[in-house]
Amino acid sequence: MKNIYTLLFLTIILTSCGEGKKKSVESIIETNDLVKIRNKKTEIVSEQKIIASQLKQLDEAIAKLDIVKKVPLVTTFKVNDTVFTHYLELQGSVNTKNLLVIYPEFSGILTNVYVKEGQKVKKGQLLAKIDDGGLSQQLGLLQIQEELAKTTYERQQRLWDQKIGSELQFLQAQSNYKAQAKAVNQLQEQVEKTNVRAPFSGTIDDVITDQGSVVAPGQSQLMRIVNLKDMYIESEVPEKYITAISKNKNVLVEFPILGKSMEAKIRQVGNYINPANRTFKVEISIPNKEKNIKPNLTAKLKINDYSNRNALLIPQSIISENANGQQYIYVVRNKQKNKEAIAEKIIIKTGKTQGDIIEILTGLTPGDEIIKEGARSVSDGQKVKILNQ
Repeated sequence: MKNIYTLLFLTIILTSCGEGKKKSVESIIETNDLVKIRNKKTEIVSEQKIIASQLKQLDEAIAKLDIVKKVPLVTTFKVNDTVFTHYLELQGSVNTKNLLVIYPEFSGILTNVYVKEGQKVKKGQLLAKIDDGGLSQQLGLLQIQEELAKTTYERQQRLWDQKIGSELQFLQAQSNYKAQAKAVNQLQEQVEKTNVRAPFSGTIDDVITDQGSVVAPGQSQLMRIVNLKDMYIESEVPEKYITAISKNKNVLVEFPILGKSMEAKIRQVGNYINPANRTFKVEISIPNKEKNIKPNLTAKLKINDYSNRNALLIPQSIISENANGQQYIYVVRNKQKNKEAIAEKIIIKTGKTQGDIIEILTGLTPGDEIIKEGARSVSDGQKVKILNQ
């Protein structure tokens, strides 16, 4: 508008003065007469003041007659207190306590493998046999010697009970029998190590070493056994949530690969903070009746770490920040029947977020009408037009 007024002003000057006046100004300047030049300047300044006064009168008339005023168009919404439940979102991995790779306890040739992959076994069931290298024969000889020592001991005991023979003979027979029995037990334990048995009931997931291979303790993986009943999810939680996470807290579990979700509870909270990443571990037990949840399956966890029954929530997208780092939004005040109102800047303090929604801790009260669309184009105290349907 200022540019239009300036153009109008110049046009009026040119029109009123005309070409003749322009030549008159030039001719007066050429006279080099100071008095005439000053008089001409005073004349033009007077004409300028008259035109400025006329322009002001025109502006006032336009303001009264212009019914379509240029004010920002905005949309608004009212904020009311509502229940806000915040979830800590984590990623975890499925584990089971009953997942084990079986190693041999004895060195030798794997002479027999009695199970195959996918076979269900019971705790203590014989899975494989390792050649004992003659220990069975040695055990047999020791057992014969044990029987002889036992018979000798029992006879000496009967004689000693009848006060026949010396105490020394009785004690020697007793000691010999105990030594033979201990030697038999030790060798039996060694022979038993050649039998590979199931440590718990489950399913043979993989037979790793074939029959006929040479195996050694702690080096040769024989087979993997798994039980899918006692399943749990393990996840690492940042230490800042240590006061919000506790045992028996509800957890929403989602398995993206399976397209399945379920509710569960935290069964264990770790008591150790990992110094490398400042996290602690949690375990969430999960049912697995259908046996489709497998170890190492990825799971998404949502743990309720905060709730507020009277929260004020707004979209994050309408929040701005000033040079001092303060967050602010605009609300409307003095709303008229024609839906015109005044925009007011409000400094706010925010809380937790969930998606695009953020909690407002201070600055707002229930019922405040907040500018949503158009919030970036208004200023404090500016008149706005509300376009809500």
